Amino acid sequence: MIFRQLFDPTSSTYTYLLADEETHEAVLIDPVIDQLDRDTQLIQELGLTLLFTLDTHVHADHVTASGSLASRLGSKIVLSERSGVGYADLLVKDGDRVSFGRHHLEVRETPGHTDGCLTFVTGDEKMAFTGDALLIRGSGRTDFQQGNSRKLYRSVHEKIFTLPDATTVYPGHDYKGRMSSTVGEEKRWNPRLGQGKTIEQFTEIMANLQLPPPKQLAVAVPANLHCGVPRGVSHDAEGPAEKRWAPIEVSGADVPEVTVDWVAANPAAGRLVDVREVDEYVGPLGHIETAELVPLATVGHVAAAWDRSLPVVLVCRSGGRSAKAAMEMRALGFKKIASMRGGMTRWNEAHLPVVRTSLSAPTPAVQH
Repeated sequence: MIFRQLFDPTSSTYTYLLADEETHEAVLIDPVIDQLDRDTQLIQELGLTLLFTLDTHVHADHVTASGSLASRLGSKIVLSERSGVGYADLLVKDGDRVSFGRHHLEVRETPGHTDGCLTFVTGDEKMAFTGDALLIRGSGRTDFQQGNSRKLYRSVHEKIFTLPDATTVYPGHDYKGRMSSTVGEEKRWNPRLGQGKTIEQFTEIMANLQLPPPKQLAVAVPANLHCGVPRGVSHDAEGPAEKRWAPIEVSGADVPEVTVDWVAANPAAGRLVDVREVDEYVGPLGHIETAELVPLATVGHVAAAWDRSLPVVLVCRSGGRSAKAAMEMRALGFKKIASMRGGMTRWNEAHLPVVRTSLSAPTPAVQH
């Protein structure tokens, strides 16, 4: 496998290029907008076809180059479905695979620094790209952007420290010139997460860091919620119309949202559309009784036949795919659109009623 570790000195960010040496299909992990020309040149010099850019999370210290690379090279943008970003081409979850040539990366959800943090592990488990979840002798912060120390501790111990000790750890950043570590090293020497530290000890350590905010926070997060390329339709012109049918709140990614409580209290307020796959619709999280099943890949085709003046509420597992569907339908001319914030995960957490056993009611709206 072709492998390059690249560095952005301004944000101390590592970018990783991986490619199949025979097919020349490539992926790029955590690209930085300031290094767009460097990365594009390297990909072209090596004769690679960039299939995917993968962001380990919505970064707060630099702007991603994913959107710009998509425009330049036609690559697809990959992010966690929990990231709150609807602009990505592929929203992934735990256990998914991103393939390039004969190789693949396994997706492991490692929330705690942010809700949408991912670790990517090569198929042979020899390399783990941990983003900001696990750093060399450190960890990502938990004091902003959905940070949660207890979640991060469990993520690292359950999803990274369970890898072989020889697995090489490639972090999202390093501020001391270190390029990589191993799972075994971090279990032994990491002063926050290793050395037998308990979850209570880690939580106390993180609560007392007292670090200043990232310098690019105010710029980076809004830009990265749009994959580094601000775009989308302002809701200002649509606001009054939307306010008449639902208490719409617009997310940082410019996605109109409603809460699970509002959906539960207003079952007849609009068309309810579940954009997950069939196995999820009848799976452990179940589905809302009145929800039509229209998997995300079919939304554009199916919705083209619907009345664009009627309200539509979109649902998925945690809000990522429904956000993407909302923007796709908005581009088709639907005005009264909303994603159910938190998806079926939050619906279940609220102990609201679900159906798990049948596709017969309502009749799914899947068309081929």
